[in-house]
Amino acid sequence: MKFKRELWKKLLVWKNKTNRKPLVLRGARQVGKTTIVHQFGKEYKHFISLNLERKEHFQYFEEENVNIKIIFDTILLSEKVAVNGNESTLLFIDEIQESPKAISLLRYFYEDLPHIHVIAAGSLLEFAMKEIKSFPVGRVEYLYLHPFNFLEFLNAMNHQQALKALTTLPVQDFAHNVLLDLFNTYTILGGMPEIVQQYVQEETFSSLTPIYESIWSSYINDVEKYGSNTTARNVIKFVMQAAPKFIDERIKYQNFANSNYRSREVSEAFLALDMAKVVQILTPSTSMDIPILPDYKKSPKLQVLDTGIVNYSLGIMPDLIPLKDLSDAYRGALIPHIFNQEIISLESERKASLSFWIRDKAQSSAEIDLILAYKGKIIPIEIKSGATGSLKSLHQFINQSEHHYAVRVYGGKFKIQKTKTPEGKVYYLMHLPYYLGTHIYQYLEYFLEKY
Repeated sequence: MKFKRELWKKLLVWKNKTNRKPLVLRGARQVGKTTIVHQFGKEYKHFISLNLERKEHFQYFEEENVNIKIIFDTILLSEKVAVNGNESTLLFIDEIQESPKAISLLRYFYEDLPHIHVIAAGSLLEFAMKEIKSFPVGRVEYLYLHPFNFLEFLNAMNHQQALKALTTLPVQDFAHNVLLDLFNTYTILGGMPEIVQQYVQEETFSSLTPIYESIWSSYINDVEKYGSNTTARNVIKFVMQAAPKFIDERIKYQNFANSNYRSREVSEAFLALDMAKVVQILTPSTSMDIPILPDYKKSPKLQVLDTGIVNYSLGIMPDLIPLKDLSDAYRGALIPHIFNQEIISLESERKASLSFWIRDKAQSSAEIDLILAYKGKIIPIEIKSGATGSLKSLHQFINQSEHHYAVRVYGGKFKIQKTKTPEGKVYYLMHLPYYLGTHIYQYLEYFLEKY
C-alpha cells in the first residue's frame, strides 16, 4: 500500500537539482524512511538498494581500494545492474551506520560520480555520525522524516472531502465537526506508518496492540546501542519508560521521575534519546523579540516521538476512544503534545526546535505553551480549552510585546477576535481549531495580512 508523504515533494526537488549532493535521510526508526526511498526508486530507470546489515553489501565499502568508481562498478556487477551512460540511477544505502567508512565515502559520490543519485539512511545514524572524524561536511545534504501528520493521515485514509476542507483557508464552519472527529482519531492512533496502515485496512483499534508493543519494545531494546556502559543504558531505559508520563510538564534532570539518578546522568540520557529522535527537549525562552533564545538554566519540557506511542505506553487509549473532545484528556496534555508534533512534522530540511515562553518573576509568573518566529515577530500560542478571559499568561506577553497578535488553539471553530488585555491593550486573537497544526504558517500569514 503506497501512502503519500509530504517529503515526496522535497525528494523530487532534490532529484532535479543541478548541484545535487548525496542525501542523508534522518529520522527515528520505523517512521518510513526505507519505504519512501523504495517507492521513490520507481522514479528512476535503475534502482539499487543496499542494506549494510547484510554482509555482502557491507563488504562493498570495506575493501582497501577507496576509488569510488571501482566500488560502484563492483556494486553494479554484483547486483547485476547494467547502466549505460548517464541513465537515471538511484543508489540507496540503508543502515549505513553499520559502516563508518561508507559514510565517509559519500563525499566521493558527489566529487567523482555526480550523475549517480545517492540516498543514505539508518535507524541509528546519528550515533555513527558523531564518531566519524572524516565526516563529509558540505558534501552531503539532509532531509528529516517524521511520523505521519494529520494531512498525511487524511491522505492515507483517502478522505478527499476532508482534505479539501482542511486545505480551504479559512476553514469553513460546516467542516468543523468532521475534521475534529478525524483529528481525535488521529491523535489516539498517532502517526507511526505501520499503525496507520493497519488502521486504514481495518478501521478498528482492536488489532493494533501487538504493533504498538513491537514498536515500543524495539525502541527500548535499542538502549543497548544508545549507551556506552551499563549504567548509561540503565538510565536511558528508565528515562525512556518514564518520559511519556511527563509530557507537557516542566521537568528537572536531578532525581527525574523520583529516581536517584544525578542531573548529569539524566541529561546525557535525554541527549542520547534526542539523537535517536525518540524524545525531544522543548526549551524555555524569555525572548520577546527575534531571535528566540533558549534559556538552558530553566526547566524544559518533554516531547515524545509520537502521541499514539504515548497513549499506548500510558495505557489510556481505551479511555480516549469514546471522547468527543480530547482537550482535557490526560490532564490536558495530549492536545499540546500532538499540536507540537504537527509543527515538528513541518521541519523536513533541518532539525525541529520548539520553545515555550516563560516569565519567572515574583507574583507575576507566566508560561505560554508555544512561541513561533514569523515575519520578524514572536507569536505566542496558547493551547487550551478555557475562555478568553483566562488567558493570563498570554495577556502578560501581549502587554510586553510591540505587536498585537496572539493565537489560541482549542477544540472550537475558527475565528479572529479583536479584544484587549485586562490592562487595556488592544490585540487580535486568532482562535485556531487544533486540527490545523499542519497549516499554522498559512494561517499566521492570513492573520497578519488581514489585521
